[in-house]
Amino acid sequence: KEFGDAKYERLAGISVSHLYNLRRGKAYRNIRTYFGKTRSKASSIGERRKPNPQGKPGYLRVDTVHQGDLDGIKGVYHINAVDEVTQHEVLCSVEKISERYLIPVLEMQIDQFPFVILGFHTDNGSEYINKQVAKLLNKLLIELTKSRARHSNDNALVESKNGSIVRKHLGYVHIPQRWAPLVNEFFMNYLNPYVNYHRPCFFPEVRT
Repeated sequence: KEFGDAKYERLAGISVSHLYNLRRGKAYRNIRTYFGKTRSKASSIGERRKPNPQGKPGYLRVDTVHQGDLDGIKGVYHINAVDEVTQHEVLCSVEKISERYLIPVLEMQIDQFPFVILGFHTDNGSEYINKQVAKLLNKLLIELTKSRARHSNDNALVESKNGSIVRKHLGYVHIPQRWAPLVNEFFMNYLNPYVNYHRPCFFPEVRT
C-alpha cells in the first residue's frame, strides 16, 4: 500500500507464522539456495589434558614459532621442544610445517634428548594433531596430549621459552624458508648445546 506495488498486496495480509510454512515448501526451497556454514569437528587424535610427569624427565612441551612474513612470503618455522622437569630444550627449523618437512625433523629432535621420551604435549595445531605425527609417536611409544579448551596455561612453559630463547637469539626479522637447513645446523651445533650445557646461570655477589 505504501509503495503501490500490487505484487505484494496479497503478502501483506499473510501472518508471519504462515510465511515460515511457505518457506518450508518444496517450491520455495528449489528457488532459494542456502549454504550452511562449515561445522568444526573435534579431533579424536591425542588426549585433551595437562601432562603429569610426577618429577620424571621425558615429558615434552612442543610449540611452533614462525619467523615472520615478508611481502606475503612465509619465513622459516622453528620447532621448540622443552622437557617439563629438566628444562632440557631442543630447537629445530623447517621450511614448512607440512608432513613432508615436519616428520623427519621431529624424529631427529626426539633423538637429541639424553633421556627416553614418554610424553608429547602440544596445542591444537593441525601440524601436530594429525595421523602422521600420531603414527610416529605410537611407533616410539610416546603419549600424545593436547591443550584443553579455555586453559591457556597448559602449554605456557614452551611459550615462555619461545620468547626467552628463540626471540632473544633470532629476533623477529624475516628469515627466508630456503635458509631452514642452515638455521637447523646452527641450532644443532651451537644454540642447543649452549642453552643446555654452557649458558651462564650464576648470579653475581657483591662482597664488601
